[in-house]
Amino acid sequence: MTIKVLLADDQALLRSAFRVLVDSDPDMEVVGEASDGAEAVEIVRSEGADVVLMDIRMPGTDGLTATRLISEDPELTDVRVVMLTTFEVDEYVVDSLRAGASGFLGKGAEPEELLSAIRIAAAGEALLSPAATKGLIARFLAQGEGARDGGESAYDASRLDALTVREREVLVQVAGGLSNDEIAALLEVSPLTVKTHVNRAMAKLGARDRAQLVVISYETGLVRPGT
Repeated sequence: MTIKVLLADDQALLRSAFRVLVDSDPDMEVVGEASDGAEAVEIVRSEGADVVLMDIRMPGTDGLTATRLISEDPELTDVRVVMLTTFEVDEYVVDSLRAGASGFLGKGAEPEELLSAIRIAAAGEALLSPAATKGLIARFLAQGEGARDGGESAYDASRLDALTVREREVLVQVAGGLSNDEIAALLEVSPLTVKTHVNRAMAKLGARDRAQLVVISYETGLVRPGT
């Protein structure tokens, strides 16, 4: 099945470069380009898209707002957003994940890395570029309102009560960035069993994908930075 991609960036030259790259892959096609967030949301709703490559900083409606509009639209639940950043350390990275993005990638990523990111996002996996380590994400989350020591959680930790013990164990490993195969080897179960636990955890916690599970794990205190 062809992956439909929308390019949202205020730099026309960058969009053109991405279009050439994406269209060169036989399993992908660019279905539209947007120069701001509002236009991106409009195109997604009218043309449809599987993955949106979304610049965080754009004039008018920025990428963060556009991502939130997409993730909150019940008719766009299958759309995945990958945030594009100029620098690997971006102050809006965690806000993007909280808004519903599946991950982020630096604009200077290699061509194969970008294409791989699209495939990963389309498959519903969490996407963190190689330079964005798990420790970096943990630090960002620790600085957020929901993870400050003594502060009120931005997410109701009691909702974790809906998870089974095994689902919690799997969720901890997901937050650590492990794949289903790696979790299966660690817990000595099959990858299919892990996938089932992940899907059930997402359903119970109202998470769109694994990236959202990572955010929830830190914001509820299930996983602490540095652990």
